[in-house]
Amino acid sequence: MALTFPDDCRYTDSHEYARLEGDLARIGISAFAVDQLGDIVFVELPEVGASIRAGQGFGSVESVKAVEDLVAPISGVVEARNEAVLASPEELQNDPYGEGWLLVVRATDAGEMQVLMDAATYSSKVEGH
Repeated sequence: MALTFPDDCRYTDSHEYARLEGDLARIGISAFAVDQLGDIVFVELPEVGASIRAGQGFGSVESVKAVEDLVAPISGVVEARNEAVLASPEELQNDPYGEGWLLVVRATDAGEMQVLMDAATYSSKVEGH
């Protein structure tokens, strides 16, 4: 299966993505991260109203192989969390950029998006892994 990395997302070294939607940002993990994790069995996310900070942990994803901390790509306040993924973690594997999103945050510093990798840079970083 060829992994895809949408051009409208920006990516972190730790394989999270952020997609700006007006003054909100949708956050998830990349198809590469999903592929590396294998079968995902549990997702832990912060509550709506919580603040997250770029570069700091905000939850975790547990697979049959490992537990991985989620690292915030940008800072903001959680506006929504994907309850469907919390109830059925396999949604994350099926559609990481669509139905498998994790959080929607109100970004507190839109400039943070500029330091994240674009799709081409991220794709070349993960090639050959």
